[in-house]
Amino acid sequence: MVIVKEDDKPVDIIPPEFAARTLVQEYGGGAFAVQDNTVVFSNYKDQRLYKQPTEIGSLPVPLTPDYGAPDVSYAGGVFDPHFSRYVTVTEDRRTSNLNPATTIACINLSGGDIHEPKVLVSGNDFYASPRIDQNKKRMAWIEWGHPNMPWDKSELWVGYFSESGELTKRVCVAGGNPMLVESLAEPKWSPKGELFFITDRESGFWNIYKWVEHINEVVPAYTLDAEFTRPLWLFGNSSYAFLGKSNHIILTYRQLGRSYLGVLNCDSGSVSLLDTPFSDLSNVVAGNDYFYIEGASASVPMSIAKVTLDKNKTKAISFSIVWSSSPDVVQYRPFFSTPEFIEFPTSSPGQKAYAYFYPPLNPMFQGLPDEKPPLLVKTHGGPTAETREILDLSVQYWTSRGWAFLDVNYGGSTGYGREYRERLLGKWGIVDVDDCCSCARFLVESGSVDEQRLCITGRSAGGYTTLASLAFRDTFKAGASLYGIGDLSLMRADSQKYDSHYIDNLVGDERAYYERSPINFVNKFTCPVILFQGLDDKVVPPNQARKIYQALKKRGLPVALVEYEGEQHGFRKAENIKFTLEQQMVFFARLVGKFEVADDITPIKIKNFD
Repeated sequence: MVIVKEDDKPVDIIPPEFAARTLVQEYGGGAFAVQDNTVVFSNYKDQRLYKQPTEIGSLPVPLTPDYGAPDVSYAGGVFDPHFSRYVTVTEDRRTSNLNPATTIACINLSGGDIHEPKVLVSGNDFYASPRIDQNKKRMAWIEWGHPNMPWDKSELWVGYFSESGELTKRVCVAGGNPMLVESLAEPKWSPKGELFFITDRESGFWNIYKWVEHINEVVPAYTLDAEFTRPLWLFGNSSYAFLGKSNHIILTYRQLGRSYLGVLNCDSGSVSLLDTPFSDLSNVVAGNDYFYIEGASASVPMSIAKVTLDKNKTKAISFSIVWSSSPDVVQYRPFFSTPEFIEFPTSSPGQKAYAYFYPPLNPMFQGLPDEKPPLLVKTHGGPTAETREILDLSVQYWTSRGWAFLDVNYGGSTGYGREYRERLLGKWGIVDVDDCCSCARFLVESGSVDEQRLCITGRSAGGYTTLASLAFRDTFKAGASLYGIGDLSLMRADSQKYDSHYIDNLVGDERAYYERSPINFVNKFTCPVILFQGLDDKVVPPNQARKIYQALKKRGLPVALVEYEGEQHGFRKAENIKFTLEQQMVFFARLVGKFEVADDITPIKIKNFD
C-alpha cells in the first residue's frame, strides 16, 4: 500500500511483511479504507484487520482477533466516526469453507484493544458496499441471495441507527419489487444527505439514480445507453464520486468499447465531458475541486492521475500522472500496436458483437508481401467480464513478434448492457464459442490473417471457451488454456460460495453440463493443446487441467501441462507470467506456425510430439 502526498512520489506506508489483500469471496477487493490520516486494512497472510497512521514509519496494530488460521476475512469497509468503529463486510469460514457466513459487522476503533466483530446485518447470502451518511444516522448496503449473481438481481437497503448504534428500522430502497428485475451497485450519500446509486432497472444499462426518501421513490439522476459501473466481482468499485460538499459528481462510463469522463451537475442534470489521454477509465476518488482517477489507453499503461477543475467544475485545468504501473514503457511506444475496435456479425441473424483487433507491428521488421500473419484469439475470463482498450504488454509481446491479436467481447460480456450480458444465460459454451469463431472468420474473410494459423488462448472461464472451441469447432489449429475448465460438473462441485450457482445459470440442466464439457468429447479434439495451472487454485482446482491433459495424452494429440507451486487463480509471480507467455509462443511456433522464435526459449517437452 502506498501513499502520495502533494508533490511527492508514491511511498510504501505499511511494513514489507504486510500486504493489503482480502480473500472475501475468493476474489477480494476493497481491502482498505482511509480517513483522517488513519488507514484500516486487511492483511493477506492472516486476514486480520489492522489500523495504522498514514505517517511514514508507523506500525500497524491488529483490530480483530487471531483465530489461529486466516478463516475470517473483511472487505469493502468504511469508517463510522460517530460510533468510533469500522463497518465492513465479513466472511466467516470457521464453521464451513463451502458455505461461510457473510454479514455486515462493525469493529470498535477506540483504544488499543482487539475486539470481536459485532454483527449489524445478517440473514442473506451476500452483502456489499455498506455506506454511512454524513449525519451518521443511516447506512445503505447491497445484498443478494442464491441463485442470483449481483449483476442478475440484487437489493439496496437503508437502515437507521439508534442512539446506541444498532440498526433499527430498515427500508428496501430498490430491488424488492418481484415484477422488476434490477441489479444495484455503488450506493453513496451526497453532501446533502441524498442516496445515489447505480441500477439497470429501466434501460438495461447501469445508470445513476437517487432515492427520494420522503416519498420512498427512485428517480434517475443521469441516464444513457452506457454502463456506469462494473460487475461486482471485486469489492471497492468507485465509478463516481462527489466533488467535496458541492452537488457535482465526477463520473465515468463505458459506451461501445470506450470510457468517458464527465462532471454531472445534480441540480441541472447536465454533464460536462472532460478530455484525458485515457481511453479506459475506472476508479475515481474526489476532493473539492480535484479528483484522482485510474486510467489507461492502448499506449499508456495503467496509471493514477490527478485532475484539477476550474471554479465552475466543467473543465480540467491541470492533469498529472502521479503513479504508473510501467513508467519505463514509453521508450517502447513505437512498438505498440494500436487496436481497432471492430463490430462483427455473429451466427445469429442480424446480431452484432465486438472485439479489439491488434495488427502485428514492429518497426524493425515487416512480413513478406505474400504472407498473412498468424492470429491469436484471446477469450477473456469471467465470463461476466469485459476486455478493454488498455496497454497490455502480454498482447504487445505477440504483435511485436509478427502475430495479429484479437481480444473478443463475446456475447455475455459486460460493458454493453443487460441484453448483451444475458446472451450467455443457458448458452455458455455456445454463444461465446460461436462469437470467437465468427470473429476469427471475419478477419480471415477480410484478408487480415492467415486461416491456416489461427490459435486461441484464454484464462479461467476464457480457458473453458478455448477448450470448448477446440472440442466443438474446427476453426482453430491449436490452443492454450490457463487455469481453464474442462469438466463443468467438476467446476460446479468444486465452486466456492460466491459462484456456486453461477454456472447453473450459464449452462442449465444436467444434460447441458455433460454436452458442454470438453472432457466428455475428447474424440472431437483434432489439434495441439497446452495447459497452465496454479496448484493453489481454489476457483478452478488443478484436477481440471490434469483431467483434460490425461485424456488428450491418451488420445494421442500433442499436449503439454505446466503446473506452478504457490500460484492461485491468476498467476502473480513475474517468472511464471514470463514462462507462460514464452511457452505458448514456442508451442504455437513448433506445432502451427512452423517457424523458429527469435527469443532464446527452451521449449518444454510436448507429449505425443517430442
